[in-house]
Amino acid sequence: MKKDIGSIIGKLKDMHGQPRCELNFSNPLELVVATVLSAQCTDERVNKVTEQLFKRYRTLQDYIDAPAERLEEDIRPTGFYRNKAKNIKNIAGELVQRFNGKVPDDIDAFAAVKGIGRKSANMIVGLAYNRPAVIVDTHMIRVLNRIGLTKNEDPEKIEQDIRRTVPEPMWTALSLLIILHGRYACKAKKPECAKCLVKNDCDYWSGGKGNVR
Repeated sequence: MKKDIGSIIGKLKDMHGQPRCELNFSNPLELVVATVLSAQCTDERVNKVTEQLFKRYRTLQDYIDAPAERLEEDIRPTGFYRNKAKNIKNIAGELVQRFNGKVPDDIDAFAAVKGIGRKSANMIVGLAYNRPAVIVDTHMIRVLNRIGLTKNEDPEKIEQDIRRTVPEPMWTALSLLIILHGRYACKAKKPECAKCLVKNDCDYWSGGKGNVR
C-alpha cells in the first residue's frame, strides 16, 4: 500500500490538533533539560518539576555550579534523578567546552554529546531551531510499523526510512503527530483502531489485527 503522507498528517491533525511537543520550554536550554527529565517520566510530571526548576536554573553555569545533591533533589519527582542530574551536568559542561555555551543547531553534532543521543538531538534541534527532524521514540517505532511506513525496529534505520520516503518539510510534523497518536490512540496494548481516522491507511488495520471493528 502506497502511503499518502500528506493525507495521513491531515487525519492525524484532525484527531490530535496541531503538531506539538507537550513539554513546556521557552528556550533551547530549557528544552534540553526537559528532554533529559522526560526519560521514563510523563510530560505532565516533568512540566510540574520544571515550573520551579527553570526559575532556579537559568544558565548552563547554574547547572554546572549546582551541588549534585541539590540538583538531584530538585528533579527527584521525575525518577532516576541521580542519573538525570549527572547527565544534565555533563551536557552543560560539554556545551560550554565544545559549543561556546550554546545548544548546537546541528543534529549530528548534538547527537554526539554524552547524555543526548540521536532521538533527543532530533527533537531539540527540530523544535528549538525549527529544523526538519525525525524524532524516533517508542511510539514512533510502534506506530510507524503498524501503519507500514517502516519495517525496521532500530531507531536509526527508521530515521533513514523516513528521511528517504517522506518529504523533508513533513518530518517534524509527522514525528510529533505520530508520537501524540501513539500516546493517545495507537497504544501498545489496546490500540483504538475503530475510531482511528488513519485506519484505512494502516497495514495493522487492513491486515485484520485491529480491535473489534
